[in-house]
Amino acid sequence: MVQPETPAQGHTIHPHLGQDVLEPLNNEPGFAGLDVPSEADLYRCVHCGLCLSSCPTYTTLKVETESPRGRIALMRAVHEGRVGISERIVSHWEMCLQCRACEAVCPSGVPYGRIMEYTRAQTLSQDKQGAALKRVDRFFLRAALPHPRRLRFGFHLLRIYQRSRLRTLVRASGLLKLLPETLRSMEAQLPDLKEPFFSPGPEVYPARPRTSSSEASAGSPRTVALLSGCVMPLMQGNTMRAAVRVLARNGCNVAVPSNQVCCGALNLHAGDLETARRLARRNIDAFLSAAEGREGYKIITASAGCGSNMKEYGELLKNDPQYAEPARRFSQMTMDVTEFLAGLPLDPPTGQVNRRVTYQDPCHLAHAQRITGQPREVLKAIPGLELVEMEASSMCCGGAGFYSMVQPEVSGRILETKVGNIEATAADQVVTANPGCMMQIEQGLQSSGCHAAGRRVAHVVDLLDEAYRREEE
Repeated sequence: MVQPETPAQGHTIHPHLGQDVLEPLNNEPGFAGLDVPSEADLYRCVHCGLCLSSCPTYTTLKVETESPRGRIALMRAVHEGRVGISERIVSHWEMCLQCRACEAVCPSGVPYGRIMEYTRAQTLSQDKQGAALKRVDRFFLRAALPHPRRLRFGFHLLRIYQRSRLRTLVRASGLLKLLPETLRSMEAQLPDLKEPFFSPGPEVYPARPRTSSSEASAGSPRTVALLSGCVMPLMQGNTMRAAVRVLARNGCNVAVPSNQVCCGALNLHAGDLETARRLARRNIDAFLSAAEGREGYKIITASAGCGSNMKEYGELLKNDPQYAEPARRFSQMTMDVTEFLAGLPLDPPTGQVNRRVTYQDPCHLAHAQRITGQPREVLKAIPGLELVEMEASSMCCGGAGFYSMVQPEVSGRILETKVGNIEATAADQVVTANPGCMMQIEQGLQSSGCHAAGRRVAHVVDLLDEAYRREEE
């Protein structure tokens, strides 16, 4: 068995990197402070290369520095004081989608997601972020996401922009070309905000009687709490309502705590650990207070990225004496909606949905949470639905939170591959379980012309909800 290297055994120049990549120190800073990648994590990588074929940036660019082991090699060089955190090295770290596909195939169990989060925390604390990420961090991740009222107001303005003639005039006039590429990408990715927003509130949506003969759920309905999150209730309000109806149909009283906030995942991925911790504490307070006195209480999320982050609140707050233990309890209560439904058992729908669909595995559901079978189980329970697997269904679509805003060229190339795999299935519809994937794939299908043929993107709960509603037709 190959043993992880220790710092003393590390290569002066990594065997797979060119000499020119590891620049001299040149007075650039190294890792410092409390939030640094741990030495134990960094030296678990043995350079085996099994991660390469799973990494979207490496398979797209074929460059060692855009692979997990290449980026870890640069982190080790900084840790050992051989190089500093330079603009060039940061550019390789920021090219990472943080999809965590490498974690799922790593025989050494390298916690790559955690390493990258602490590494980006260093680039942020030392003001070494790239210009595009710095803009997204300043104007979106910090100024909008942590502030529900501010975010909601901004989306009201976007709805007015979209539903009036203003968007058509702006696009026709060429004014968008004057904006930075980051903002142009954000504008292009916005879905049509035609539906009313979904809002958390004090009411509890009551459980509906199960129609199946199996009354394993007999007795008092259980209460679950649904994360509404930040962007999803504004962009995919109908999916949030579908999640509530599906949970209620399966014997659950559904609470949506009004004092919850953004889960903090995007801030964490950008390296802003303090904002992520602040948001985590607020959610822990909101959801655990609602859990008091309730047996079997679960926290449900319809967003794979949010669920992955919430299940790791224990790691995020491990050094917080007040929140470390509540964070662990919170993480243990958190479940993805497909994970929860598949384990009930599901109340089987009888309504027919005669459609050919293909399923896209969200990265943070498949790789971070290792949930792949449960969404498919739910889909296969829908009468009339034909599920066709696409090639590389768990390879990232290129959305990756804010990645398409800061790395539009590489994101576009990855998306092009994904759209090609979707087209090859001849599916009528693409199904996934994450709002970011829904937006990214929707944009890709629209650009390729598939959208005109009606190949829209849906969440797993959208189709299950449709099957339940068709029972009444």
